[in-house]
Amino acid sequence: MDSTLSEELTAKSATELAALIRSRALSPIEVVEAHLRRIERINPPLNAIVTLAGDAQDRARNAESALTGGEKIGPLHGVPLTVKDTIDTKSLRTTSGSRLLANNIPKRDATVVARLKSAGAIILGKTNTSEMAAYYEADNPVFGRANNPHNPLMTPGGSSGGEAAAIAACLSPAGIGSDLAGSIRLPAHFCGIAGLKPTTGRVPVDGHTPAVEGSLSLGASIGPMARSVADLALLFSVIADDSPLKKNHEHATGLQGLRAAWYVSDGVAPVDEEIARAVERAAGALRDAGLGIEQAKPPGISQGLGLWLELFSRFVSKQLSEFYRGREAAAGRQVAAMIARDSAEDASMAGKIAEAERLAKAVVERERLREELLRWMKTTPLIIAPVGATCAWPHGTERVTVRGESISVFRAFSYSQTFNVFGLPSVVVPAGRSAGGLPIGVQVIGRPFAERTVLAAAEIIEQALGGWQRPPRL
Repeated sequence: MDSTLSEELTAKSATELAALIRSRALSPIEVVEAHLRRIERINPPLNAIVTLAGDAQDRARNAESALTGGEKIGPLHGVPLTVKDTIDTKSLRTTSGSRLLANNIPKRDATVVARLKSAGAIILGKTNTSEMAAYYEADNPVFGRANNPHNPLMTPGGSSGGEAAAIAACLSPAGIGSDLAGSIRLPAHFCGIAGLKPTTGRVPVDGHTPAVEGSLSLGASIGPMARSVADLALLFSVIADDSPLKKNHEHATGLQGLRAAWYVSDGVAPVDEEIARAVERAAGALRDAGLGIEQAKPPGISQGLGLWLELFSRFVSKQLSEFYRGREAAAGRQVAAMIARDSAEDASMAGKIAEAERLAKAVVERERLREELLRWMKTTPLIIAPVGATCAWPHGTERVTVRGESISVFRAFSYSQTFNVFGLPSVVVPAGRSAGGLPIGVQVIGRPFAERTVLAAAEIIEQALGGWQRPPRL
């Protein structure tokens, strides 16, 4: 295969590749080999893919044999995909960016990975992440940092930053990430791709390290990342639970006349003017498609960051402390700081009781505000919002200045954290670029289990505003 044809092939979407393989216009072997060649050439300076699957070519040959043998095939047959390095892959190293797991070889696949394989997908490899998925950069003591394909001086975000960088750079057509505070959506926004945080509980979260347990089960999700909204829908259809209680009965068509609200200020973090304009453009695209659009801040939004901290922050610190107990020297800088904060907490019985009371109070407040928001969304079932306050920032950034105000990078993404708190589905879709050439994404949020509705709205925005654009010089 000549290099030009190979480059064209790796730019195709997962949906296109699946159709071409099914029709025998492409062989799974040439698809996998084209991606492996591109990884060999493009990945070293990006450091997006950290472990390659040694059996990818064998699986491609088996996929080809299944086609020639007339076997029944799944919707992702022969399509190569990547998986965030926090999600277990059988017989393929999974480290979560921790020195303690640097040689960890899982004995089983996480359910989402098993479902992808059952649908015929071929796992190409694992993608870079922050250590223990704990912060907004894909950087860790095992593999070092991933770089943003649009500008290597910038981070691709975290914690699913390697996945976003790999997909944006056409090293993989699509893949799987995880999200507790925007970890799918922030990297998608930074790298100019699409990403879906499903409704909490819609996609199985077993096989993830750190484990999704305790209060984290209120907000953590595993979901798809891709260059197109159609690919998000394809992967989601494979990995999602569709039990009677969780199956979405809303239709992906017939959005015309549906009411949507947009906002660019949550009362917590200011938003860069270019991002505010992108949200307005996205709202305009939906208005042009026949939706009823108004500018309005949904109820409870301003409380999202505070509730995130009460519900999840202390639990994450304690979880990390337990994981590294007796081996604290192995922790990287960011995780070590979280462990230190936990050790400074009051460990007395009175302190533990006070902490339990704070958590219980936060859970009750979360339920109250969530019910208020869902009542409001009965008449306005779609929300358009920023992903966060800024575009991608330089590696190692801890504070950003937005409209003259200095804020922490964590506070800057209160817009994402809020929808983890309330467990709502949210799609990020590209909505343009900054004057400096960096991607800008916007969020489309819907009611619980309304993934098809938010995906349909996101596809309108994608078509109107151009969607994924190839990074320069790649």
